[in-house]
This record gives sequence, structure tokens and C-alpha cells, in this order.
Amino acid sequence: MKQAVHILSISTRGQALYEFTAAIGEWLRLQNIHTGLITVFCRHTSASLLIQENADPTVRRDLKAYFSRIAPEGGPYEHDSEGSDDMPAHLKTALTQVQLSIPVVNGNLALGTWQGVYLFEHRDRAHRREVVLHLIGE
Repeated sequence: MKQAVHILSISTRGQALYEFTAAIGEWLRLQNIHTGLITVFCRHTSASLLIQENADPTVRRDLKAYFSRIAPEGGPYEHDSEGSDDMPAHLKTALTQVQLSIPVVNGNLALGTWQGVYLFEHRDRAHRREVVLHLIGE
């Protein structure tokens, strides 16, 4: 068994879903591991990870709109020292996930035809987010 670790830096421009499937795949191909498991971990509490459809952009817009309705800015939150978008961002992260496990088959992510890996930025302003990739396999 071999292991490899890498940190991806993803620039965001505000609330949206940012696909980074290709960046994972490029790094994965360099590792020479054909069968295994990759863990994708977001190192933040106001952004999260999703595997979601990558063909129709209306899916991403609807997801963003839905999460804005269930965790609105300006809600009755005690935590507000980092801006009106901060506590809703924490709630959105709590409702999604910060870690994904994806099988590696024949050296590729075992994603379905329309699946992509996304960083879901929950804050209004631009950020540089770090995502850790941990691969184990042979």
C-alpha cells in the first residue's frame, strides 16, 4: 500500500459552487495508484464539499438559493462578529460536509457520468480555501 497527501488551494469569488474535479484527477494521475480510496477534506468551517451534478448549471444555482433560504443572512444569530454572512455560512457547512471519500478505480475517481466534486463557498467575499487530498492504495 502506498499513501500520498497533497493540499489544493482553491480561490473563490463569493458564494457559489466551485468545481475542482479536474485538479483532483490531475494530481491523482501523478501518484501511480490504480486502486484505492481518496479522502478530500476541507480545512474551513464556512465552506464545504459536495459531489453534485456537473452538467446543468441550474442545479448549482438552485442549491445556492435553497441554502440561502434555510440559513438566511440577518437571522436571529448570536454569533455576528465576523459579518452577517458568517453564521449562515457555519450553518450551511453543518448541513453539508467537509469530507468526502471517493473510490479510485483504474487510476481514476469512480464518479458517475454527471458527478463533479465541488467546494461550496458560503461566504460573500473572495477566499483562498485549502482542501487536503489523502490517497491510499496500490
